[in-house]
Amino acid sequence: MGKVISVFVPKGGVGKTTTSVNLAASLAVAEKKTLLIDVDPFGSSAIALGFTQDKIKAGISEVFNYTRSLSFAIHKTELDYLDFVPSNINSIQHDEKFTKTSDNRVILKNALKDLREQYDFIVIDCPPLFRGITANALTASDSVLIPIKCGHLSLEAVDKLFNYLNWIKENSNPKLEVEGIIFTMYEKGSKVTEISEREMNLRYKDYLFDIVIPSSNLLNEATFYGKPLCLYKIDSEGAIAYLELAYKILKNNSSKMITSENISTNE
Repeated sequence: MGKVISVFVPKGGVGKTTTSVNLAASLAVAEKKTLLIDVDPFGSSAIALGFTQDKIKAGISEVFNYTRSLSFAIHKTELDYLDFVPSNINSIQHDEKFTKTSDNRVILKNALKDLREQYDFIVIDCPPLFRGITANALTASDSVLIPIKCGHLSLEAVDKLFNYLNWIKENSNPKLEVEGIIFTMYEKGSKVTEISEREMNLRYKDYLFDIVIPSSNLLNEATFYGKPLCLYKIDSEGAIAYLELAYKILKNNSSKMITSENISTNE
């Protein structure tokens, strides 16, 4: 049965979607059958994977409104081992029914039951807010990966997140675990970085990955061209960092090592 990992932190601008897309792509590079699900109303994962609105046949909105199955909303990507369910933002943004329905915290969990047998990993890109759809994602997940940018506000967001995770565990998913915390947009040598690392080590040392995602314009370039970084520039620091993150997660799940030779794309 595939592992479900939500990528979530209650703060925008910390590389949450970038991490969701590039982690999922890196797992696919390792030839692990991976499904990326975007439940963030901003729908940025679709942009990062090169999907335009005319290429999206259905998305997570239809799933929550019970008009389509999750299987119907699955789209193929450039990577053979990576599939994608978009957020289809236009439907979600204006659909009052979606907001009400998403308060039922087991909708996504039920929708994923059959698909968990078809994938090694399911990665969920969550909105940066405590809302019904976030609770749905966490209720459906085995673990949560927490990306944070160095800074005081991000540290406060992690404190709030752990309180929320405790609430989820008490009310809908007692088996939910923390996959880990990873620094994104990392600027080595800065004072803010130094202070943030020290504070995080004091509070959450046991959860911190020993990998950091460096600040890089290439990540923005890759998103602009609609490609994961491992397809845009495999030998870049950012791509290597995400491959290492995927390797750590695979290792924790007794899976094989990733190498850059594993890349396979649909022509």
